[in-house]
This record gives sequence, C-alpha cells and structure tokens, in this order.
Amino acid sequence: MELALEQAALAAAQGEVPVGAVVINAAGQVMATGFNRTITDHDPTAHAEVVALRTAALRVQNYRLPGYSLYVTLEPCAMCMGAMMHARLARVVFGAPDPKTGVCGSVMDLPAQTQLNHQTTVAGGLLAEPCGHILRQFFKKRRGKET
Repeated sequence: MELALEQAALAAAQGEVPVGAVVINAAGQVMATGFNRTITDHDPTAHAEVVALRTAALRVQNYRLPGYSLYVTLEPCAMCMGAMMHARLARVVFGAPDPKTGVCGSVMDLPAQTQLNHQTTVAGGLLAEPCGHILRQFFKKRRGKET
C-alpha cells in the first residue's frame, strides 16, 4: 500500500485526484502501478485501478489476472470493481473508504453479489489514515483552504 500511496502522490503532483494502485502477482512481485489520469488523458476510465490493470494485462499478455492482487488507496467505484472482477483478480485491498462512490461496502457491496460469475476477496482499511489524508489535503488545496 505504501507504493500505492507513492502513486497517489504522483497523481496529486499532476493535479489529478490522488489515488494510486499497484498490481501484485501471486509470487508477490509488483507487476504494474497506476495513478489517476482522467484529466491528463481526457479519459473518464483512467482511474488508478484501470491504469494499473491495463499495464499488468499488457505485461503478461492476458486480460485475466487470476491469483493477482490489487492494492488501491481508495475504495473502488463500480467501474473499477467491475473491471477488477472481469480480470479475475483474487484479491483487492483498499485504504480509505469512499462514502460517495465506494462499492465495497460504503454505498453498496458489489463483490458480495454472489450472482456475479466471479468472486473477488476484498479487504479495506489498510493504511486508511494516510490514504484518506492525502485526499483530504488535495481537496483542501483545491478549495483554497490549505492549512
């Protein structure tokens, strides 16, 4: 998660919402990293998780990543969680909860839907405070309320 936080800092430095993600293979090797690039790329799908998934899939030449884990600093949205489930990730670990768009328990619990054809284990709260802090600081600055 610390590497994902480093990615989030890169996003903030570019004026993007500071969310970072890392894909790890079953042997524990980092296969890909990503950070939010929606503004930079003019792409509404360029969330940190999707950027990292795309890079990992290209690296292994397979859109499915069974046995892989993804660490992300913020609870995934529906688009990202759907992509992670389609990639057949074994596990998703997030830092801060997202009470506005999070679908791993905050707004809804998409991974808990047993009707879906793939189940992904999800754990939240890993380094939640620093993950939430970088987001709070970013939005304070954006609103002109830097402290």
